[in-house]
Amino acid sequence: MDVLIAGGSGFVGRSLCGVLIERGHAVTVASRTPDGAGLPAAAETVSVDVTEPPLEDAVAGHDAVVNLVALPSHVQPRDRSHESVHLDGTRHLVAASERAGVDRFVQLSGLGVESTVETAYFRAKRRAERVVRDSSLEWVIYRPSVVFGEGCAFVPFVERIAPPLLVPLPGGEMRLQPIWVEDLTPMIADGLEADRHAGQCYELGGPERLTLAETVTQIRGGGIVVPIPMALAAVLAAAVDPIPWIPFGRDQYRVLAEDNTTATNDVTAFGVSPASLRTLSASLSEERH
Repeated sequence: MDVLIAGGSGFVGRSLCGVLIERGHAVTVASRTPDGAGLPAAAETVSVDVTEPPLEDAVAGHDAVVNLVALPSHVQPRDRSHESVHLDGTRHLVAASERAGVDRFVQLSGLGVESTVETAYFRAKRRAERVVRDSSLEWVIYRPSVVFGEGCAFVPFVERIAPPLLVPLPGGEMRLQPIWVEDLTPMIADGLEADRHAGQCYELGGPERLTLAETVTQIRGGGIVVPIPMALAAVLAAAVDPIPWIPFGRDQYRVLAEDNTTATNDVTAFGVSPASLRTLSASLSEERH
């Protein structure tokens, strides 16, 4: 199978690329600034900006397309909005895939897009899912909880917002279900290969449901969490929201209102037991040693 991975030079893409090549597939990694660093030697690269159609030349000749293009949920750059990247980018990639006769389209979304939490990230991701579902393509959608591993954005984000030793933290009891990237990407590869996954949306999480406070102390290797009342956090978030270099604003505050966990962990659809998945603490311990 010839697979185009849009956003394939990123954190999840590098792992998926390795899995697909090990399984014998031909892989083309598409990104705005292609860089072969960290990619298998067998991977092809092509320059693609999904926000600037047409994309048919890049998509043509591939059996499947995987859309991993994304901005981190806490990033709001001035020149690229969540809507332009997640929604418009998906729309352009789907349209090109339909015209090019692609067989299968895989969309990486996010856990929480159908929750009551309303953020720019969730709104754009939710609308992008509808574009994929309404297309003429065979599709598979993945909604993972936070994804961790070497090169991830999640752990550095927590380290940036949570100072060592004494950690002031709003929403410390909201729960996350972190999933290791090397556990996630074989499931994405399965979605490309098996017909039974077509038309399915999978919500995936790791083996643990950690409170935000537990997550922060694991990443920081200890420290004392000082709870901040949510009412005060709302005021602070509104005050710093316009400041681009502070990675916490209204949207991040809103996310703290609801758990980011699965109702039923769909990893079992891939023959995987949740208990067999790698924990965040095991990954952090290995990195520190």
